[in-house]
Amino acid sequence: MIEPPEPAPTGVLEPPEDIKPARLPVPSGLGRVLVLAVVFVCAACGLVYELELVALATYLVGDSVTQASVVLSVMVFAMGIGALLAKRLRCRAAVGFGAVEAGLALVGGTSAMALYAAFAWLGQSRSALIGFSLAIGVLIGAEVPLLMTLIQRVRRQDAGGAVADLFAADYVGALVGGLAFPFLLLPCLGQLTGALVTGGVNAVAGGALVLWLFRQDLTRRARWALLAVNVVVLALLVAGAVLATPFERAARKAVYGSAARVAVQTGVQEVVMTGGTGAGARAGRGRKGSGRPLALYLDGRLRVSADTEFRYHEALVHPAMAGGPHGRVLVLGGGDGLAVREILRYRSVRSVTVVELDPGLMRLARTDPGLSALNRHSLSDPRVRTVTADAFSWLRGHGGRGGRAAPRYDVIVSDLPDPGITASTKLYSQEFYGLAVRVLAADGRLVVHAGPPVARRRSFWTVEATLRSVGLRTAPYRFPGRFTDFSGGPDRAVGLIGPLAPEASTAGGAPAGPTTGPIQHWGFLLAARQPLRPDVAPDAPPLATVTPSTLRAAERQAVHDRITGLLPSTLMHPRYRQ
Repeated sequence: MIEPPEPAPTGVLEPPEDIKPARLPVPSGLGRVLVLAVVFVCAACGLVYELELVALATYLVGDSVTQASVVLSVMVFAMGIGALLAKRLRCRAAVGFGAVEAGLALVGGTSAMALYAAFAWLGQSRSALIGFSLAIGVLIGAEVPLLMTLIQRVRRQDAGGAVADLFAADYVGALVGGLAFPFLLLPCLGQLTGALVTGGVNAVAGGALVLWLFRQDLTRRARWALLAVNVVVLALLVAGAVLATPFERAARKAVYGSAARVAVQTGVQEVVMTGGTGAGARAGRGRKGSGRPLALYLDGRLRVSADTEFRYHEALVHPAMAGGPHGRVLVLGGGDGLAVREILRYRSVRSVTVVELDPGLMRLARTDPGLSALNRHSLSDPRVRTVTADAFSWLRGHGGRGGRAAPRYDVIVSDLPDPGITASTKLYSQEFYGLAVRVLAADGRLVVHAGPPVARRRSFWTVEATLRSVGLRTAPYRFPGRFTDFSGGPDRAVGLIGPLAPEASTAGGAPAGPTTGPIQHWGFLLAARQPLRPDVAPDAPPLATVTPSTLRAAERQAVHDRITGLLPSTLMHPRYRQ
């Protein structure tokens, strides 16, 4: 009598019978190690592509949390689609894996360049971002079923063990790729070349595995076809790496309107400056006949335009200098030195402390001919002390903890990117303003740039509610001027208006000029422990735009659009929206 076969042990799955052993040029043990090594490399490359898309999305579109969520969720969804589609390729797993890796190397390697090109020449990159997230996700998702089949063909084992080996190599590779991206690829190669080099590594690893280790599985025609495809992919990636510098130069010219005079990656952000080298720049502002006015961009966002920045900085600084002493001043941000320039126009100022995260920006503010002329060499003044630090951390360490007497400032000027940028939300939180109050003198004033009060009303009034939550009285006011994109990424419609719009002549006190877009406003909040109103100090220097009458009008216009009943923003519950 024929005995029935013994059942497999509980929890052990037998590999499918239709998977035939592969004919390898090496022993099966070494072949299995080589397959897992390729899994490791492909996982590292895949995570680099994901991080590259997230970084580019944040830079080109803005709001890191939203963009990371969109990219990662789309990619995970696409990976599921790719895994389903790969089921049809399992019967020809080797050639299928070779084709998938060649496609992934090309798409992933060129994604950064393609997204930057879409942004520079088409004016937006959202659709391209979604498209690349889908394509890369589908290709990454197709890898796992095919690799599972290949590793089973090298040496048959239970499915649970094969899955454990496969995912162990995959997760370790992801760790290496995740660490290599910020610490190796970005600082050494940059975004464009880093992605292209990653694609090259991906193509070589996938092509070598199929064309050498599994070459017996391929027909002669398939071998030559895959070899030709990989050669073309590598040639395209090499050509992209060679042309990366001139491409970036041309794209930057398309973005900024002219060849960038200064373009540096400081380690904190990309700093780009255009114009600002004519006679007018040396005088402090660009004027007709002096060449293009200086424009300063941080991570692609216009932060300073020399023909209108004086309106912003006068409105930011001078109302805070009124209503009390201003001998000791603290500037949070303001590494360009322009707010400090306005502060130093008061003879009674004894000391100014500037807390700026980016030392590279402060270096340019001191040494660049155009920017240092615009800020009148303010950071080199002996009354000015600069500190390289995160404003939140610096306030936390200088608030009188541990029995120390807290330093007190008569005026605190918060010249920071507004909370539309996710990384800045902590600088507009209840905790941040609580720390600022600890270093504010009893009769001191705090002024905050709170973003555009018309375009993002809810965000502006949330800042106001947050200031009130720490016991401060507030006085909001707004000034029209050329819109400077402090908040979102550059991939958004930005209305650039001329030196003044018709409304500006009533609120700004200067002749109106031509407009090239909708009127925009800068929004400010003046805060103190006692009630106050925006005003001009008796010892104020001659000002171009800020007068008691224009401040009254600016306050009335801001209060007219007030939103009440908003909750304060905290570290654990940020309430700002773009």
